[in-house]
Amino acid sequence: MRVLSVNIGLPREVMWRGKSIATGIHKEPVMGHVPLRKLNLDGDRQADLRVHGGPEKAVYAYPAEFYELWSHERPELDFGPGVFGENLTTEGLIDDEVSIGDRFRIGSAELVVTQPRLPCFKLGIKMGRDEFVTEFLERGLLGFYLAVVQGGDVAAGDPIVELERDPRAFRVTEVARLYAHDRHDVEGMRRAAALNALPQSWRDYFCKRVDALAV
Repeated sequence: MRVLSVNIGLPREVMWRGKSIATGIHKEPVMGHVPLRKLNLDGDRQADLRVHGGPEKAVYAYPAEFYELWSHERPELDFGPGVFGENLTTEGLIDDEVSIGDRFRIGSAELVVTQPRLPCFKLGIKMGRDEFVTEFLERGLLGFYLAVVQGGDVAAGDPIVELERDPRAFRVTEVARLYAHDRHDVEGMRRAAALNALPQSWRDYFCKRVDALAV
């Protein structure tokens, strides 16, 4: 497992439906070691901190294996490191093999998996078609967020070292499934709500769903 590309970018203004929108989804690969702190990589920022960024979304990782699938399925689109707004384009670490709470060392930093990535309308702006947001979610090739347990430097080529796998093995893909596709799996939502590494907002959401289904 390794990092193929480290991608950063600052928010910029883009036009969408006649309006100026600020977005930080535009990321570009950078060379050399990049300091990684609690909230983001140096030189990287999020535009709307109400829904993006924060300690539990400090780093977005996206598997290069998914890029290969997208390139075959949508050859008319231009795919490459950073296109989906990820900070780390990875190899050998894909969503259905990663669990909430798994810990890894990348470079000199230590990170923990917190949640799947859910797309917003800005992904549609980036890809030049609004409907791509729905396609991205339905296809389930989402990538995942990590929180920074210990800051450090990361660089393209760094190995991704497994430090600890959460014993409950609740996959990133399971969280996404419960949210987007199987919203009546009460037992699954109860298990998800008990995951300490899953952000409180997700846990509250699943608890409310369980309560609503019990009525």
